This record gives sequence, C-alpha cells and structure tokens, in this order.
Amino acid sequence: MLHLPVGINTFSSIRTGGYVYVDKTEHVHRLVLKQGRYFLSRPRRFGKSFFLDTLKELFEGNEKLFQGLYIHDKWDWSAVHPVIKLDFGEGRLRGMDPLQEKIDELLIVNQQRLGVELQFESNSGRFAELIRLAHEQTGRRAVVLIDEYDKPILDNLEHPETALEMREQLQDLYSALKPQDGHIQCIFMTGVSNFSKVSLFKT
Repeated sequence: MLHLPVGINTFSSIRTGGYVYVDKTEHVHRLVLKQGRYFLSRPRRFGKSFFLDTLKELFEGNEKLFQGLYIHDKWDWSAVHPVIKLDFGEGRLRGMDPLQEKIDELLIVNQQRLGVELQFESNSGRFAELIRLAHEQTGRRAVVLIDEYDKPILDNLEHPETALEMREQLQDLYSALKPQDGHIQCIFMTGVSNFSKVSLFKT
C-alpha cells in the first residue's frame, strides 16, 4: 500500500519507504543537462528542499533510487560529482553569533563528508577552498546546493540592523561562488525572497 509523503523532504525516504512519488525527473533532466546557475523562489512547503535533495542524490550517482523513473536510462551514472549542500532552513538564527556558528557547522559537515581539509579562516575563503578542493580531489566539478539562502535574514526582519548585518555576512559567504566558476558544474539555490529584493549577489 502506498502512502502520501506528508512532511518528508528526502528523496531516498520516499523512494524506499513505499510512498507516492510523482515523477518529475524529466524536468530535472532538462534542467541539469548543461552547466548552469538556477534559483527557485517559492513560499515554504512547496517542495523546494525535496527538489534539492533529489538533485543531490542524482549528482552523487545513487542510481538505485531512480530506477523506473524517466531519467534513469538518460543519465550517465558513472559521472559522480562532489555535492556541497548548505541548508539554512533548520532552526531560527537570532543574531550574528548563531549565524556564524551555523556557517561553521555547514562548512565542517561538507568538509568531513568530502574528505578535504580547509585551511582558510574567512567564510568566503573556506567556501571557495571547499569548492576548489572538491573538484581537485574528484576530478569533477562541484555541484553547489543552497537551501533557504535568505532565511537568516527573514528570521530577523523585526530587527532591521541585525538583518542588515546578516545580509552582509551572507553576501560575503556567497561572494565565493563567482570566482570559482571553473570548479562548479551547477549551482541551485532556493529561497523565499527574490535576489533583487535581498541584494545578496553583486553583478
């Protein structure tokens, strides 16, 4: 008996737990056929995190999870990419210290999972180093997934000065992406706010 996947955000849990899954991998296939930068802005509970987790499983080459789906016989399962995932959706970050702790945690988790050693101290330096080393170690460009990129700012909208400081801190972190273009296969970010309204990314 199939069950509805209410509140489940992981692709593997749905595919192995007997839940209903509407195959959207045709859209995924079209999206990731070429190197690119993508952004999805939708309200919460619209499946953004689940979509990012689907991308993670795909680029990490977990073929078994995609058997029977549209993309299965169209994907090169030998082309496994290192995936760097930053998820700001967990918890409420009230202030600069909690934000810095969260960034530290996310970079450490990815560093340990990918088996690389980071030497730099700044957020942007460590993020850039993580991307570069992931590429150098595997020989394949990194896939960068960032979930709820703007949530730390939204958590502090009632304190405009703190929200502005958080925006600057996140702007510094994300500034690592553009110079690492040659080491990145794909960037996919999700959030509630449009880029133009949050001004995190310089052109």
